Amino acid sequence: MTTGNPARTLAEELRGRPDTALAELLRARPDLLTPVPGDLTQLATRAGTRASVVRALERLDRFTQQTAQALAIGPDPCPYDVLAGLMGDEPETVAALPRAVAELRAQALVWGDERRLRLVRTARELLTPQASGSPTGLGPAAAEAAMGMSPGRLQQVLAHAGLPTTHDPVSAVESLTALFCDPKRMADLLDQAPPDALTVLGRLTWGPPYGTVSAQPPAHVRWLLDRGLLLPTAPGSVLLPREVALYLRDGRAHRSVAAVPPEPEAAGAYGTRVVDATAAGQAAVAVETVEELLAEWAQASPSVLRAGGLAVRDLKRTATALDVAEPLAAFWVELAYGAGLLASDGETDERYAPTPAYDDWLALPAAERWAELAAAWLAATRTPGLVGGRDGKGRALSALGEGLDRGAAPEVRRAVLRLLAGLPEGTAATADSVVARLRWERPPRGGGPADGEEDDLRTRLARWTLAEAELLGVTGRGALSTHGGALLTAAGADAGDPAPPTPAEARAAAAGAAGALAPHLPPPVDHVLLQADLTAIAPGPLKRELAAVLGVLAEVESKGGATVYRFTQDSVRRALDAGRSAAELHDFLAAHSRTPVPQPLSYLIDDVARKHGRLRIGAAGAYLRCDDDALLAEIVADRRSEELRLRHLAPTVLVTPTPPDVLLARLRAMGYAPAAESPDGAVLVARAAEHRTPPRTPPAPVPDGPPVPDATLLSAAVRAVRAGDRAATAPLRTAPGGGTRETGAPQTPETDTPPPGGLPRTPSAETLAVLQAAALGSAAVWIGYVNADGAASQRVIAPVRVEGGYVTAYDHTADEVRTYPLHRITGAAELADDPT
Repeated sequence: MTTGNPARTLAEELRGRPDTALAELLRARPDLLTPVPGDLTQLATRAGTRASVVRALERLDRFTQQTAQALAIGPDPCPYDVLAGLMGDEPETVAALPRAVAELRAQALVWGDERRLRLVRTARELLTPQASGSPTGLGPAAAEAAMGMSPGRLQQVLAHAGLPTTHDPVSAVESLTALFCDPKRMADLLDQAPPDALTVLGRLTWGPPYGTVSAQPPAHVRWLLDRGLLLPTAPGSVLLPREVALYLRDGRAHRSVAAVPPEPEAAGAYGTRVVDATAAGQAAVAVETVEELLAEWAQASPSVLRAGGLAVRDLKRTATALDVAEPLAAFWVELAYGAGLLASDGETDERYAPTPAYDDWLALPAAERWAELAAAWLAATRTPGLVGGRDGKGRALSALGEGLDRGAAPEVRRAVLRLLAGLPEGTAATADSVVARLRWERPPRGGGPADGEEDDLRTRLARWTLAEAELLGVTGRGALSTHGGALLTAAGADAGDPAPPTPAEARAAAAGAAGALAPHLPPPVDHVLLQADLTAIAPGPLKRELAAVLGVLAEVESKGGATVYRFTQDSVRRALDAGRSAAELHDFLAAHSRTPVPQPLSYLIDDVARKHGRLRIGAAGAYLRCDDDALLAEIVADRRSEELRLRHLAPTVLVTPTPPDVLLARLRAMGYAPAAESPDGAVLVARAAEHRTPPRTPPAPVPDGPPVPDATLLSAAVRAVRAGDRAATAPLRTAPGGGTRETGAPQTPETDTPPPGGLPRTPSAETLAVLQAAALGSAAVWIGYVNADGAASQRVIAPVRVEGGYVTAYDHTADEVRTYPLHRITGAAELADDPT
C-alpha cells in the first residue's frame, strides 16, 4: 500500500498530463472550475470532494459505473488483471474495459498505472457496499461484518471451520478472510454443507445479501452461522460476507455486465421524402397554431395568477380555441413563451399578451418562424409535460408558472435526436428502446435498469421529447427529418457534445434548419376557391394580408392541407363593423377568388349590408335611433327587449339605461344589425384592440449544474493552474547564506522559503532588488501578492519595468501583462529555471 496524501499523489499524476487532458477534465467536470484552482494540488483535492465525485459518477455510462463499482470492492490498489476478473471474461467486456478505465482516469476518478489502479477515496466510500447494500448486490467484507462479534464467538467460528484458534480477534478475522479467499479450501468446506444450506447461499449470492432468521434457526442455517458463511448483523438478521459471495459468483462483481449499449429498435422505415413531407406539414401546422394562439391572446389576454402562471380555466379556454387537448395547449403556450413571443405585461391588472418580438416574428418567412420555435424548444429547460402535476410541496404546477424548469431537459432532447440521427434515414425508433439507450448512457440514481423506470425524470423527458418533436415537425412519422437533422447538426449535438450550443451556433442551427425546411413548405397563395354553399377553400397557406381580411369576413370551419372558411351573417356583419362597405367586400372576393363569386354569397353580403346600421346606438345610458319608426316600435313590442327598459324619447329615438355595448350585443342576439355611432353621428368602426407587452427577453434556461466552459475559458484556466503549480513547486535559487531555497522546506533563519502553501516573504529591500535584477536579466520570479480585497495568491511573473512603486510584468498565471503595487507584494524569489 502506498503512503502519503492521496490528493497529492493524484496531483502528481495530473502534473504529468498534457494540457489537452487537463482541459478535457475541466470540461467534463466544470464544478472543478469554480473558482479556478490555484494549482494542481488544489485541483486534485477538489476533484476528491464528495459533491464533485457524486456528480462525476452520475454522468458515467452504465458500464463505466460498473467498472468503478468493481474497483470499489477490489483490493486497493487493484491490478488491471484483478479488475478484469471481477468484470468477467466475455469478449465484449474484455474489449470495452480499457475504454472504461481510460474514462475513469480522464475524469480523475482513478489514478495509477495498470499494476496499481486506485479509485479516488471518496468514490470508494460511495461505491463500497454498506449496510444498505450496493448495485453489485454484495454486502460488506467479513472484517467489517464481524466487528460486533465477541472474541469467544470468533474462536468458535474458527473451530467449526477447521481453522486453528488465534490469540486476538484481528488475527481471527484475518484467518477467516483468508479461508474465504482460498477457492480450494472453500470448495472443500462447501462439499460438507447440507443441501439446504447451499440453497440458502444460492438465494443470497447475487443479492440482496441480507436475510432474516428466527431465534432458533434451522440446522442448515445454524451450520452456515457456525462456520461464518453467514454473519449476524442484528438480532434476527444475517448477511453473506462479500468474500463468500465473490467465491460463489466465480469472482464476478456483477451478475450481468452492460459492456455494449443497447441499440434503438426500428419502429418503421419510410422514404426520406415521406418523412420530410410529413414533418414539413406538421411544422406548418405548428407555426399556424402558435400564430392563432397569440392572435387570440392579443385580443383576450388571460390574467396572471397571484402566485404566477396561467389559470386552469384560461388553459381550458385556450385549448377550446385551438381545438386541442389541454396538455397540447400547455405545450403551445410554453413554446411561445420560451421563444420570447409571449410574456406578462407587468401592469397592475397583470395579463399575458404577445410581446413586440411577435410582430417581428410574423414578418419572417414561415420556415424561419418555425426554426425560431424549434431552436427555442431544443434549448428550453421549461418542461410542459409537468403541467397539471405537483411539485415536491404538493403545489399544483401551472402553465407559465414556476417550478417547470428541469436542467436536464435540453441535454435529453439533444440525446434523443442524436439517437434518431444515428439510425438509417427514414427510420423511426420505438420509445422503449430509446429510453433503454438513454438509461445506459446515464443510469438513474439508486440502482438497476428497472428501478422506478416510469418515475425517472430522464425517462419521462425522453418520452415527452419524442411526442413534442412530432408535434413540432422536427420528426415525421417518428423519424428525424432533414430539417430536424440540420437543426441538430448545426447545434453540434449530433457529435454527443454535452455542452449546449453557443448563441452563434444556435443562430447557425436556426438558419440551417430554415434553409432545409423551406423547399418542403408550399408557397403562400393569394387566392381562394369560393363555393356555392357559402364556403371558401384556401388551397394552401394564405398570404398574411389575405388571411387577415378573410379571418374577419368568414369563420374557420376546418384546417389541414386546405383551410375551409364559412361565410355567415355574423361574420359578414363583423367585416362591416370593421369599416368595410358591401361594395368593398364584393370587390375583395372577386379579386381573390379563382372561381366566380356565388350568387348566394352576394345575396348574403347585400342582405346584411342593407340591414346594417339602420339602427344606431349611442351613449345616454344609451340611445337607439332609426329613421324607420315602425322598426323601433317592433323592438319595443318584442318581449325579449323588456329587460332593456326602452322608451321613446322622440318618434325616431329610443333611450335606455343599458350601456351601449350591452345594448349592441343584445339587439344583435335578437337578430337585428345595429351599428354604434360617435357623438357626431358617424358610425364607429369596430376593430379589436391588440394588446402588446413592453419589450421582454425570453426566459433564460436553468442549467443542470455549472455550465460547461468554452474553449477560451478552459485554455485560460489550464494556464492559470499550470502557472500556480509552477509557483508552488518550482525550486528556487541558492540563498545567499549557502542554503538552497526549495518549496516545501520549513522556514528558518537560514532559509527564507515559506512552508508549504505559504507566501514568499522577504524584506522590502530584498524584494525590490530581486525584481530589479529579474527585469534586467529577463528572468522569471516567484512572488506573493495580496490584492485590494485581502486575498493572497502566488504568482510567477517576468518583470519588465520597476519604477514609481510599481512593477510591470508578464504574469504567467493570467497570461497577460499586469502592473502590481510593490507594497502589496509580500516577497519575491528567483526561480531556478525560467518557466517559459
